[in-house]
This record gives sequence, structure tokens and C-alpha cells, in this order.
Amino acid sequence: MVCALGAAVCFGTASVFQAVAARRTAGGAEAAGVDARLVVQAMRQGWYVLGLALDTVGFGLELAALRTVPIYAVGAALASSLAVTAVVAARMLRTPLGRVEWAAVGVVCLGLGVLVVASGREGHGSGTPALRWAALAAAGVVLVAGPAAGRLPRRARSAALGLGAGLGFGVVTLAVRLVPHLSPGAIVSDPATYAVLVGGGAAFLLLTSALQHGSVTIATAAMVIGETFGPAIVGVVALGDRTRPGLAPLAVAGFGLAVLGALALVRFGEGGAPPHTTPSDHDHADPVTVEAR
Repeated sequence: MVCALGAAVCFGTASVFQAVAARRTAGGAEAAGVDARLVVQAMRQGWYVLGLALDTVGFGLELAALRTVPIYAVGAALASSLAVTAVVAARMLRTPLGRVEWAAVGVVCLGLGVLVVASGREGHGSGTPALRWAALAAAGVVLVAGPAAGRLPRRARSAALGLGAGLGFGVVTLAVRLVPHLSPGAIVSDPATYAVLVGGGAAFLLLTSALQHGSVTIATAAMVIGETFGPAIVGVVALGDRTRPGLAPLAVAGFGLAVLGALALVRFGEGGAPPHTTPSDHDHADPVTVEAR
């Protein structure tokens, strides 16, 4: 669980760094579509590269966590990265947190604390071959459907890109658990390995597009939903993840608190408030409807 929380810190901080770079490359232009060249442009920014380094460390911590604790606990911890993003953005980007947002950070922490108390060990199942191939197929669907999502109307586009990114990250989370052994031979021959690569690449592309164009608030909310619930359900149903005896309701409550608290902080999915926003804009803006400009 310490590894899962460490991954959340890495991912949440990386979001701030990557948001700075994504804003600079977006150039303020409104555009549709998912373009891999935008990722290349963003990667020329030092902040983006630093964010990628943190993402790499975070993924290593996530990998360690997923081999020892249930998927639902790791998913809730990763959703809490929005709380980390909010706190880092408040400091680095001078984006003040209101009382409601500080309360949301507290709810996230409370939910994670409850989840730590209630969660048991991960299930011993590593899934069937069919489930591994299904994970790879799901990753392929996200990759193929991404460009179509980028051509939708603005509001629908934001939700579709965010949901696609969340599903891609969810495939990564699930596929890591599906690799039964981390020996080189098992890694190379297992379709779940390629599900990690395809799902992660697709999610990375869709998330970068969402950061640069459209409503990041809507996209981030959809991403949190897409990456948490599906893998958690599969972990319980197919992989044998369980809570401590008699504490299942407490685990559900903790999971719900952590995710709901994260959803209350979705405006920080882009690393803070939109650029070129004046103090008066913050005073009159709804904290959960601020959109990227």
C-alpha cells in the first residue's frame, strides 16, 4: 500500500509538470482529433520529460503494489493522485484551494485510510488465457477508437477522450496482475504484456490530447471512472481479491470515499487552473466546471 501511495504521489506531481508543457504546445488553438505529433511537441518541453520520469517511477511502484494488494485498493490510491495534483498545483502554479477542495482532499485521505484497514491480500488467481487475450483486445479497441473520439463535438469529445484514457490505464492495471510470472520468458510470451504496452500507449495519447484541447474537467472525471471501477470488479470476480473477514462494507465505503473525493478535485486534472485566468476569474468560477482554455 505504501508503494501504491508512492505511485499516486509520482503520478499526481507528474500531472502538474506535464500540464505546463501541454499548455505551451497547445498554443491556445481549438482543434479536434487525436494527433501523435502533439505528444512529440510536448516531449520537447523539459517539464514534460521530468513528468515522464516521475511517471516511470510511479509505474514501477504501481507494479510492486499490484503484485501484493488487491486491484481495488491500488485503483483507489491511484485515483487519489488528483489530491496530490491539487496540493502541488496550489503550491507551484499558485492555484488556491478553497475550503470545499481541502475538504475533498481530506475525504480522499479518509477513504484511503479506511481502505487500508479493510483490504485483504490480493487474490492468488492470475486469470485465464482468455482473460489475458481479452485484455489485449480491449487495449486494441481503445487504441482504434481514440481517433474517432477526437472528432466528436467538444463536450462529448472531452468525455470520450477521458473515458478512453481511463479505460487504457485500467487495462494496464489489470494486465499487470494477469502476468503470472515476471521472468523474461513469461513476460515476452504473455499477451497481457502487450496489453500493458498497447493500453498504456493509447491512454497516454488520449490523455495528452485531452489536456491540450477540450474540457479537462470532464475528461478527468471520465478518466477516474474508467480506470477504477472496471479493474476493481474484475479483480474481485475473476482474480479472487478479497477484504479482511467481515470488513467488505467498510472496504466499499473507503473505495467510494476515495473516488468521490477525487471526482470533487477533477479541475486539477490539468495540473491546476487554466492558463491566463485572472484572480477575479477564480473568484467567480465554479471549482468543478473550470475548463481548459
